[in-house]
Order: sequence, then C-alpha cells, then structure tokens
Amino acid sequence: MEGQVPKKRGRKPKPKEEKDHQQPQQGKMKEGKRGQHAASVDEKYTQWKSLVPVLYDWLANHNLVWPSLSCRWGPQLEQATYKNRQRLYLSEQARSSSSTDGSVPNTLVIANCEVVKPRVAAAEHISQFNEEARSPFVKKYKTIIHPGEVNRIRELPQNSRIVATHTDSPDVLIWDVETQPNRHAVLGASNSRPDLILTGHQENAEFALAMCPTEPFVLSGGKDKSVVLWSIQDHITSSASDPASGKSPGSGGGSIIKRDGNDKAVDGPTVGPRGIYQGHDDTVEDVAFSPSSAQEFCSVGDDSCLILWDARVGTSPVIKVEKAQNADLHSVDWSPHDSNFILTGSADNSVCMFDRRSLTSNGVGSHVHKFEGHKAAVLCVQWCPDKASVFGSSAEDGLLNIWDYEQIGKETDAKAPGAPAGLFFQHAGHRDKVVDFHWNTHDPWTIVSVSDDCETSGGGGTLQIWRMSDLLYRPEEEVLEELQTFKTHVSQCTAKN
Repeated sequence: MEGQVPKKRGRKPKPKEEKDHQQPQQGKMKEGKRGQHAASVDEKYTQWKSLVPVLYDWLANHNLVWPSLSCRWGPQLEQATYKNRQRLYLSEQARSSSSTDGSVPNTLVIANCEVVKPRVAAAEHISQFNEEARSPFVKKYKTIIHPGEVNRIRELPQNSRIVATHTDSPDVLIWDVETQPNRHAVLGASNSRPDLILTGHQENAEFALAMCPTEPFVLSGGKDKSVVLWSIQDHITSSASDPASGKSPGSGGGSIIKRDGNDKAVDGPTVGPRGIYQGHDDTVEDVAFSPSSAQEFCSVGDDSCLILWDARVGTSPVIKVEKAQNADLHSVDWSPHDSNFILTGSADNSVCMFDRRSLTSNGVGSHVHKFEGHKAAVLCVQWCPDKASVFGSSAEDGLLNIWDYEQIGKETDAKAPGAPAGLFFQHAGHRDKVVDFHWNTHDPWTIVSVSDDCETSGGGGTLQIWRMSDLLYRPEEEVLEELQTFKTHVSQCTAKN
C-alpha cells in the first residue's frame, strides 16, 4: 500500500485519543471548515436525540476508541424473559497494517450483545446515554489479532461461528471464531493464524465479500477486476456444533475446520478458487449471491456496472448492465424474498432497484425505482429480512435510511413536503459516515450500525444497536386500534380519579 492514495472509504483510521496529537499547522488549516461542519452536525444530532424516546423502541450507543469498518450479527446464544444474548462481530482498526513494527495491532472482535426485547426498555432510559462511554449491553468476549485491517466481515449462514474477513491483501481469511485463542492486543503482538486462506486474486481484494445462503461458498471481488468463487465444503467437518445449538462457546469438540496432518504452513492452509470470473473494467466493490442458488451471483464496481453471473454456464457475464448508476457502485444486495429484485448503492448518492427479468446486456439506467434521499455517497445497502418491500441504505452523510418501495405512489398528504419517495424512517444517530450496518435475523427490525468518526471527532467510531418503534411499521389499522384502546384506558383512569 506504500505510495498509493487509498480510497476515501478505505483510508487509514485514527483512534480518538490521537486527535489531540495532529500537526498544529494541519489543524489550523482545517479548523474553520471543520468547526462549521461540526456545528451543523451537532445541531442535527441534538434534535435527533430529543426524539429518541418517540421514534425508538430500544437504542444502545457504544463508543469505539478505534473505528470499525464492518459490523455483523452472529448466532443467538441465549433467550431470557426481557432480553436475548447474541454474538456480535466487529473490528478495531489500528494505525498500521502490520503488527511487526511495534504498533497497536488490528483486531477482529467477538462480542456478546444483550438485545433488549420489544416494549421492554423505558423511553427515558434509551435516550439517556453518554456518547463517550461504552454500552453495558456490549461486552468483548474474544479478540483475534488480525493480519492487516479488517475491511469486511461476513458470517457463514450454515454455521455463523465461521467468519470470513477481507483486508488489504489479495487473500480472503477464514476463521473459526469459537476455537481461535483469545489474544491480547499489546504492542508488537504476533498475528493470529487463520484457519483457512482463500487464494485466487492477483491484486488486493479489500471490500467485496459474500457468503452463500445455500452452500458453504465464498465470493470475493478485488482490484484485479475479477470475481472469485470458492467452496469450503471439503474443509468443514459436519459434526461441529454452532454456538446457537445450546452448547457453551468453544465446547464443540475442536475446530470445525479440517486439518491436514502434514500442514506446516505458518500462515494457515490455503484453498484455491472454484472459478474466476472476468467482466469488470475496474475494481469490484461488492458481490452478492442469489438467495436461491449457489451458482448465481452478482457484482458491482467502480466501472458503474452491475453484472449477473451463472457458474453453470461459464466465467463470462450472463448480463452486464453498463452504467447502472451515474458513478462508482459501492454496494449490492439480492432480495432474500424475491430473487428478481437487486439493490445497488452508488457514489452518486442514490440507491437503485433492478428487476432482473427486465435487465439486458448493455442496458443503461434500466432500474425499476431510484431512491434519492442521501446527500453523499451510499456505502451499504441491505434488504430487510422481516418485510419483503423494505430495505436500508447507509451513506457518507451519516444517515441510515429505511425505505419501503410499496409506499411509492401511495404517499398521503400528511407526508412531509419534498420527502423522498419511499423513505419512511431515517436513523440520524451517527455524526459521521455510516460504513456498515446489519439487520438482525433473530430479532425482527433490530439493526446494528457503525460509523467511522474521523471527520467529526478526529478518530474512533460509534456502534449503535437500535429498533424503531413498532408503531411506525405495523399496519395502520392495527396501530390506530391500539392507540384508541390506550386512549380509552386513559379516559377511564382519569374518570376514576
């Protein structure tokens, strides 16, 4: 990476305590501009925080000394009366991509998260949090010292204790997080050893990463303009237990990654690709599997192209949509509810929804809907697992928007004038770019999101776990009936007094 100018979304982050040690000259140059921006951000944030008791059923704010570029839900570990305990994967991005120079190492963090159940948290409690404090709901369980920055984390749906990570290298690293030893992130600590290393890229593959929902397949994209597919089926034992099965963490009887008795590799055993797919003209930024087939997948890149692939018919594109949007494409997601719908997020500040039945090669602007509600580049898009027409998008403007495409054309006069079509909720709890978020499949309508706060606070990040009020997404008739019942109850209580 020496001598290169990293992309804005992949630049080296800084810890919060380092912000006071910037060069004085640099600080003076940016002081005025940053001060104006910070004032605007703080004003909007103060307004948002005052509305938290009204808009949210639950919210937890967790301060990160080091920023994380990715956050993912792991398996659910325990269910209790008022809350559930669940694994949470995130990272700590240190200053250097190498831990051999005596600096703080980069880490992959496995945390335990207490997810409060719906209609349990008190309104006054969720709004009274300290932005500079760590949340009592998030507790670090294990630390893995990662060889390089953790740009992406993805869990294997068939067994979510298996995690893949992307860093600033051509390889994809596979970890069995339950059997990896817990490490201390001290100065100069040696890297943890990955359970598997997936090889096949010729240049760095930093962001594009996906795990298949139907088979233990891994998909990646990189700066070599290629999409690479692996199968790790032959490297996973069938007898291993998932933490969600009820056994205590790490009690599955050893690593679920098969070991070769002759394996002497220092870095870990390697696995070659199942297929390499060429068709992009620039860096591949994101990839996604079809929800129904391990052989079908899609990719987007800095060439503004959306490409659909089918491994059964070769390594060339099945459909290549030229200029799917008006700038680099950062994110893609394939609907788990309807395999015809695909989302893309772009540096042109918008999200597009495509219907693959109407896609043609060399198609330009052939989207079904275009969602315009961000003021900066969109970094992440993801379909909601709880309602087929709903999805989220996060961006460099610090907002995480929740959309419902069924609401397009159905907006009533009560909607705010000029509000973007399809937008029905806006999470404004972050004060800097929201680099990743993930819907929780175990807890409906619950989201974890993370921001890289280098621009506003000089370093670090913010992790938030939140659930909007169910009055916002339940059927209108049902909500009105509940409110009427509540009104009647209040009237009766008042009459008695």
